[in-house]
Amino acid sequence: MMAAFASGTWNLVHTDNFDEYMKAVGVGLVMRKLAGSLKPTQEITVTGDDWHIKTITTFKTSELKFTVGQPFEENTIDGRAVKTTVSLDGQKLVQDQKGSPDSMITRQFDGNKMTMCLTAKGVTCTRVYEKQGDS
Repeated sequence: MMAAFASGTWNLVHTDNFDEYMKAVGVGLVMRKLAGSLKPTQEITVTGDDWHIKTITTFKTSELKFTVGQPFEENTIDGRAVKTTVSLDGQKLVQDQKGSPDSMITRQFDGNKMTMCLTAKGVTCTRVYEKQGDS
C-alpha cells in the first residue's frame, strides 16, 4: 500500500496541551519548557510498509524507522523505552507505545494538514502540522 499522502516535510503550526501531555509521561520542568518552545519539522518517507519519520528541532533530532504491523523497541524523544506497534487505518497512522506510561500517538493526514494527537494517562495533546511546498 502506497502512503504518498504522508510523504513529505511537515512543519508544526499549532499546538494545544503539550505541557500537560509531557507532565503525564514524566518529563521534568526544564525539559518541558525547552520542548514547549521548539517548533519541530517532521520529514516522512514511506517505501511500501516501511516508514521513516525524522523529527528535527534546533535542540535534538530523532528518527523513527518501522514496518507497519511489526512491534519494535522505541526510545522516545523524551527518553522512555517503549514497545511500539504502528498500524495504518486509511490515512491515519496509529503509534501504540507500551511502557511506563503507555501512550498513543496518532497522525491523521488530510491533504496538506497532519493532525497529531498524543495521549497518555487520560491527557491528550493536539499538534497540527502543515505540509511544506509540493513535496
